[in-house]
Amino acid sequence: MTKSALFTVPKNEPCPQCGAGLVIRSGKHGPFLGCSHYPECDYVRPLKSLADGHVVKVLEGQLCPVCQENLVLRQGRFGMFIACSNYPTCAHTEVIDKPDETAISCPQCQQGQLVQRRSRFGKTFWSCDSFPTCQFVINSKPVAGECPACHYPLLIEKKTAQGLKQFCASKQCGKPVTAE
Repeated sequence: MTKSALFTVPKNEPCPQCGAGLVIRSGKHGPFLGCSHYPECDYVRPLKSLADGHVVKVLEGQLCPVCQENLVLRQGRFGMFIACSNYPTCAHTEVIDKPDETAISCPQCQQGQLVQRRSRFGKTFWSCDSFPTCQFVINSKPVAGECPACHYPLLIEKKTAQGLKQFCASKQCGKPVTAE
């Protein structure tokens, strides 16, 4: 028995493109339905669509700000997101989990605010919201305050063996801030 046969389960449903049977396959993002005549037929569909009968959920009363079509809730490889139902003509998307604003002004440009972001590798970092004009970035959680040693206008919070401690965010100083 081949390796691909171990990961395919026949489904009693015809392929809408070629009429051959559909099979449940396993991929890096989870199970999905695909045509049994792959690679001649490239039809695929998310397996989650079988449970509720819909691939997407229409958000009632919410219209796309670009083309005025309905917005829908979709599942992507990074989680749930809101998109225009008129895709690919309109590619408008919205993030569901908006980043937290810290209400701390950027120490580099003094115009923007520091916002929490996530890298493509899933790591959390904080940067100025006026990017690309200001390219200030830190990897530790920012804390409002001033360093008593060098008077840098930002502190960061780091986890140490003694618990959470605050340090100066300046790369030249970096001294721990002691509670007085």
